[in-house]
Amino acid sequence: MLTRLKGGTVYDPMHGVNGEVRDIHVRDGRVVSSPPAGQRIDEEYDLHGKVVMAGAIDPHSHIGGGKVNIARTLLPEDHRPYPVPRTALTRSGTGRAAPSTMTTGYRYAEMGYTAVFEPAMLPANSRQAHMEMADIPIIDKGAYVMLGSDDYLLRMMAAGKTQEEINDYIAYTIVAAQALAVKVVNPGGISAFKFNQRNLDLDEKNSYYGVTPRQILQTLARGVKELGIPHPLHVHGCNLGVPGNMQTTLDTMSGVEGLPVHLTHIQFHSYGTEGDRRFSSGAAQIAEAINRHGHVSADVGQIMFGQTVTASGDNMAQFRNRGIATPNKWVCMDIECDAGCGVVPFRYRDQNFVNALQWAIGLEIFLLVQDPWRVFLTTDHPNGAPFTAYPHLIRLLMDKGFRDASLERLHPEAQAMSTLKSIQREYSLYEIAIMTRAAPSRSLGLSDLGHLGEGAAADITVYTPQDDKERMFERPDYVFKGGTLVARNGRIVKVTDGATHTLRPGFDKAAVKPLREYFDRYHTMRLENFRVSDEEIVNEGRGHVVVNQLRDGSRG
Repeated sequence: MLTRLKGGTVYDPMHGVNGEVRDIHVRDGRVVSSPPAGQRIDEEYDLHGKVVMAGAIDPHSHIGGGKVNIARTLLPEDHRPYPVPRTALTRSGTGRAAPSTMTTGYRYAEMGYTAVFEPAMLPANSRQAHMEMADIPIIDKGAYVMLGSDDYLLRMMAAGKTQEEINDYIAYTIVAAQALAVKVVNPGGISAFKFNQRNLDLDEKNSYYGVTPRQILQTLARGVKELGIPHPLHVHGCNLGVPGNMQTTLDTMSGVEGLPVHLTHIQFHSYGTEGDRRFSSGAAQIAEAINRHGHVSADVGQIMFGQTVTASGDNMAQFRNRGIATPNKWVCMDIECDAGCGVVPFRYRDQNFVNALQWAIGLEIFLLVQDPWRVFLTTDHPNGAPFTAYPHLIRLLMDKGFRDASLERLHPEAQAMSTLKSIQREYSLYEIAIMTRAAPSRSLGLSDLGHLGEGAAADITVYTPQDDKERMFERPDYVFKGGTLVARNGRIVKVTDGATHTLRPGFDKAAVKPLREYFDRYHTMRLENFRVSDEEIVNEGRGHVVVNQLRDGSRG
């Protein structure tokens, strides 16, 4: 069937298209070139006056895995106010900060998102994470495998193993866990916490293994680059949430010695110690460093006011934050002594000085980083806010008057400490299309997502332009997934199954033997049960697996 989307105003930064009126043709779920004159159009949508973009991509959202399930279990308070009734099309569900799997898919699709990526999948728990993500309808998924506090890697580094040997281990883990990228959380810090260290700075040694976070970052970043993995090492740095941590972040940027890195939820790593409260914004210094370091990209992890739940592999930080849990309950756990997680409910308040300044810091970073190709729109769902806050965040970036009015309602000392009101920049629709479509697609190596060129997956979102950008982006007119209309006017009209994106880097098969011996000696599962098959992650055949290319063009 040939479908024509006629006369829309198209924003497609991957191809330099900035607000041009164009027709888009779709056949068999793909964008195709204009058909020959006289060829029959089976279906047509008149989009004159509408804004057309590729489906949005969220590169960092906690949507599956052990920590997400713990958050759901911990917070019945999050279930009761947000029931999702069953309809003829959709299943019942619940939750806002930690929504159920199907609700997650519906809510993302209703906002025009067609691909979302879980950024912290523990290898030993990858089967559960994939099965949970497979239950999320409509959207494409993928996950970044967590390394950097795992016992096997730290043993290798302590023993002086070569970079090539470590690369084989990284590659094997990516393949076994069906991952798309590599994530490091508080490098070495999750492990150090178990040896009673409560902080671990960039050049501080793990008390047991004798390696530093800087060494771990350099080793993993080099391995990711040498293996040809498209997305740079995804870095949750040291000292999350600690006043003064902006210096650690600056040192991290320079400390990887030019290797590509992606610094995640950087708002939580951009704090100074100025003022009477010893807490201040380091956004200007952080943004200046990103502008200067071309090898660095970042997502912001913007906080928004209201109730949420923080769920992170950084059990060191979560243990530190347990005293401010709202409501007053929390969980820390460990899996296979390789990593862990902490779940701490939290309410961000606009009249709380620290929370208000955190809000301002995130927006300052968005507005001061010059290149929208290197700063991505996230709230670190659910840590900064639920992902359903994205339309509100987009309005804050595009509308200075609205942003200034919002700032004036905050804690007065936080207003005084922020430079936000002096920043004149307003994001354009083209820049929003970059940071929510093209940039994450390019960074993750998703060749057929995030753009509207010939051969692209027909993931397309259509909006009615409005002065109120929050209203514009929260309820698109049409959302197409693979050429199928799945949402109209913010309501699901068709439920489909998305793909799971993975990589298959090559590795020396000889690396498997010592790893198997390690599993037999130390783990509660056999290596044969560690590896996840395609059949286990495609939701009983309704989804499918996409094996993305490496940087050298190979598929491993």
